[in-house]
Amino acid sequence: MDTNRLSPTLAKALNQQMTNEAANAQVYLAYASWASEKGYDGIANFLFRHANEERNHMMKILEYILKRGAKVTITEIPSPGPDPLSVNDCFEKVFKSEVDNTAAIYSIVEMSMAEKDWATWNFMQWFVKEQTEEETLALDLLSKIKVAGGASASDEALYALNNDLAKTPDDATLAQDVSTANP
Repeated sequence: MDTNRLSPTLAKALNQQMTNEAANAQVYLAYASWASEKGYDGIANFLFRHANEERNHMMKILEYILKRGAKVTITEIPSPGPDPLSVNDCFEKVFKSEVDNTAAIYSIVEMSMAEKDWATWNFMQWFVKEQTEEETLALDLLSKIKVAGGASASDEALYALNNDLAKTPDDATLAQDVSTANP
């Protein structure tokens, strides 16, 4: 008896997204290692935490595929590419990675809606909110580095940013969650 409740297209897309999440974890690991090597332990700690979060996203998708009775396909993870050239470049690459990930998630949401697979559509809503949070966090980081001087930030500004990121929470406040009573 066939117990698979995912269409071949959605199963393929979810497996690809699982790989995307693993690749994003590798990007964060590579950038965290780079930051640590450069002496930015606060930035490295922040990025290591996000690498773990991306791995958790990968596992969440893997478990969903299994629970829907479909086959999990483990594929090669692409290389994270070259090290960042600067802290500014690091955050620009993080932002681009998150925007690309959001586009892939939206594609799965669109597929699930077109196929009327409401279980998958509902499952993906968590990722939609998570990506809004991830993009907001990346934009906040870009804003901080811009204030610090961008690509030509001084050592003092980078030191302060490094210390700030060591204490920065992993969650961002989203526009949809604030009000005049709760700014």
